Amino acid sequence: MLLYIGLFFFILLVNYLADRHKTRQIQGLFLSFLVLSVFVGVSDMLGGYDRYIYGELFDEVAYITHIGSSYNDATILKLYPSEFGYAGFNILISSISGNRYVFILLTTLVIYTLYYYSLKKYCINFFFAVALFLGLMFFFTFTYLRQMIGVAIVWLGLQYIYKRNPYKFIGCVLLAATFHNSAIIVLPLYFVPLKRFNTRHIMVFMFFCLLLGLSAVPSALFSIYGDVADMQLRSISYADQEVGFRYEYIIEAFIFLYIVIKNYDRIPDTEKDSVLLNVMLGFCAILLLFVQSLNGGRLGWYYLIGVIATLSTICNDMHVSRSTKILVLAICFGLFARIVMQWGYLLSPYKTFFTNGVRDYDPVYDRFEYDSRYAVDKFYKK
Repeated sequence: MLLYIGLFFFILLVNYLADRHKTRQIQGLFLSFLVLSVFVGVSDMLGGYDRYIYGELFDEVAYITHIGSSYNDATILKLYPSEFGYAGFNILISSISGNRYVFILLTTLVIYTLYYYSLKKYCINFFFAVALFLGLMFFFTFTYLRQMIGVAIVWLGLQYIYKRNPYKFIGCVLLAATFHNSAIIVLPLYFVPLKRFNTRHIMVFMFFCLLLGLSAVPSALFSIYGDVADMQLRSISYADQEVGFRYEYIIEAFIFLYIVIKNYDRIPDTEKDSVLLNVMLGFCAILLLFVQSLNGGRLGWYYLIGVIATLSTICNDMHVSRSTKILVLAICFGLFARIVMQWGYLLSPYKTFFTNGVRDYDPVYDRFEYDSRYAVDKFYKK
């Protein structure tokens, strides 16, 4: 566990030192994402069973590529018939290597490259931006590879809202949807007015979202969404996985809202900042709408860049109180540490794929490993 905590503070230190040297901020951000991408990319199937699912699907695609057969009967196309972008991505990587670890590493590098450009484009204080990324997003990049690509594409496409280019925005969203259908949830953003809303109206809207979240409406929305997005089986599964009152969603949403409303005048009144602010408000609304759903909060990942950009902009203002900045950092570390504790056996002890064998205690491996030969030779598939 201490390795992950050490990584958190190391990345913050890199960006703190870079911020002290004003001309080195971009270099600090680049180094941070390079370290994080390698740390995640070379880990040996850590983070959950999704890696095994994606690894097995890729291995089949790589085998088809190797023998020169047709991809029409590949399981990946049957499992994700409308997410052909992800299937094509697998085919592309299989032309480079047939090894699942190379596939995961290259996929991770692509994801972090896209995230790097998003933070570089939307954020002005990389120290706080990276801290928020670590707390809100980092651990999901270990396992949710397919959706992480979709999120990364959507983030880059948000610029076309304030640039008023609907074709490029819709194009980015549709491209992201070919990796994960859930990306279509951001389409309504283009029609949100390019303005800042009254704080009183914001809070009324958020309480309305919370009331809806306490009802049965979100489950019904999942069912409708599934019919539209060719995700019916998955959405029904999500809707059935109710886990009671997700108090952490409410706490997170209202703390973010408190920080924003308290410092509302510190947010620049530009179209870019207004869009990113509204994206953040969208994230809070999603948390409140799906306060009783296990997986509903995952839809909010597409909106997280709004949280990262807006809060880092607030903390960049020299007139913002020290207590606000400390609160933001405390939230980041709290969210980071919570995942470390909750995902304990999925992440620790940390092991790379550069050494053969498996971890001494790994119940995910015991249950989901489909090819034991990887334990003997990680690179037996070239």
